[in-house]
Amino acid sequence: MSKRRQAVMQRRQMLLAKIADQRVQIAELGERWQTPLYLADQAWVAVRFVRAHPGLLAGFASLAVLQRRGVRALAKGAWRIWKTYRLFNAAYGKITTRR
Repeated sequence: MSKRRQAVMQRRQMLLAKIADQRVQIAELGERWQTPLYLADQAWVAVRFVRAHPGLLAGFASLAVLQRRGVRALAKGAWRIWKTYRLFNAAYGKITTRR
């Protein structure tokens, strides 16, 4: 094998080792940034939801202002309404499938 070809092969091996090290570094960076990027993504989903349903946000905000018991009581009431809706929706689904 010629000296030039040997030098090229040696440089190739060195570059392949460098590439492998860089892949490991990128994988470590990805693991470190996974949670913050997930949280940012979820925040963006929430922003898009609020933009798509401004009336819903305004309704909750006005109820929170009008209600003297505060946001916690509002959330508790909303949770009860949601659970009741799901209960009736499930019961209606069972009734309509019997026919």
